[in-house]
Amino acid sequence: MAITFDGPILVPAADPDDAERTARALAPRIGPENTVLVVHVVEKGGGAPDKAPLEARREFADDVFSRARGPLEETGARVETEVLYGTDVVDAIFEAADDRGADGVAFVPRKGNRLVEMLSGDTTRRLIRKATLPVLVLPVEE
Repeated sequence: MAITFDGPILVPAADPDDAERTARALAPRIGPENTVLVVHVVEKGGGAPDKAPLEARREFADDVFSRARGPLEETGARVETEVLYGTDVVDAIFEAADDRGADGVAFVPRKGNRLVEMLSGDTTRRLIRKATLPVLVLPVEE
């Protein structure tokens, strides 16, 4: 089943495993006519010192993008990557989608127990509830 978005599909990826899992779930649904923008959001502390040096964050993002590229490029889709910075991950994702004219956001929900979800603000639920454009929740493949 191909996705029939005319514009880019924005794919947020939190870490390398998340990037690869999402790319593998999305790949069978897209083709050469699609553009996929894989983004990694570096959450800023709103005045607090950064937890990691900028170069370490860039290297981490490069690993995220590398793991996403393989499955996506096999489809013939155009793959673009970008590091985003923001104090709120979900807001940064939707701002980027709006700025780049994305037609939708696609992701695979990350595993986590309810306590972790409550403490982290449950990004998955916020992505769906704060959606400003279509959000495609891809099935989790074991």
